[in-house]
Amino acid sequence: MLAKSICSVFSFFLDGQAQVLLKQREVSITRGHKTTASMDCIAEGIPDFQYAFIHWYRHVPSKAPEQILSIGPSAVSYNDNSYSNKYSSSKKGTNVCTFTINDINSNDEGTYYCAYWHF
Repeated sequence: MLAKSICSVFSFFLDGQAQVLLKQREVSITRGHKTTASMDCIAEGIPDFQYAFIHWYRHVPSKAPEQILSIGPSAVSYNDNSYSNKYSSSKKGTNVCTFTINDINSNDEGTYYCAYWHF
């Protein structure tokens, strides 16, 4: 398995306001089957989703989670500029954020997940 996103649900409250729920479905890619993988983060309870900042992380066992990128209202911001050819993200509709990994290889193994917090 080269890239994996676990099925996860994150739920929390913002300043005593509405509850936010982020859901991901499991995506698993095995060597030789695909060269690109996409996964969705479905957000519930985020007002003005198109203006929200969604963050994507990668976690490899025995290492700290690494932030890859953030997507805001008009642009994607990369934690490392070299990631711009490898990863991308976009928002669809009122609550779906898609994360894509290009040219998958063994170095991409890990768990990928989305996060949101209010500034």
